Amino acid sequence: MGIAAQAIVGMTIAFSYTLFGNAITQSFMGVPALLIDFPPPTSPYHAAAARHLGRQWPVFWAVGNVFFRPISTLGIFGYTFAAYHAASTSSRGGGDWRLYAVSAACHLVTVVHSAVNMQPINARIDALKDEGVGTAELEKAEYWARRWARLNLVRLVMPLVAGSLALSQAVRV
Repeated sequence: MGIAAQAIVGMTIAFSYTLFGNAITQSFMGVPALLIDFPPPTSPYHAAAARHLGRQWPVFWAVGNVFFRPISTLGIFGYTFAAYHAASTSSRGGGDWRLYAVSAACHLVTVVHSAVNMQPINARIDALKDEGVGTAELEKAEYWARRWARLNLVRLVMPLVAGSLALSQAVRV
């Protein structure tokens, strides 16, 4: 594998592990920190806490949209390039193209999962900040934040698998 191809693979592996680290931070540190002392729905302080959560949420959302979506997308392209390169240079030790293809698919799953499953929850939590939100939706604030953290585990596992598979090939070459 040439130096340029190695650089692309190395950078793409770094992208995968950056996404993995971010998912750990958001699911196991960020969301739990936002929910410290979150009052139950029966508390008179619950509506204010739910609106506060809605005001804080755009930071999570912006990081995902502005920084991590492009990294996931670049991961798809980087691993697709690696798969193509490995397939076209198979006799010269480019690694197993199929593992790079699985890594690209993992990033694709992450992007699709983010759009289909995570964006609607982001919108629900973000809407909590609005004064016109009904009591029934405010009562679900903690539920939606915890659900987001659970579903974010897909965005933890997929980059970990992608990076690990690609790294296993990169060190063989």
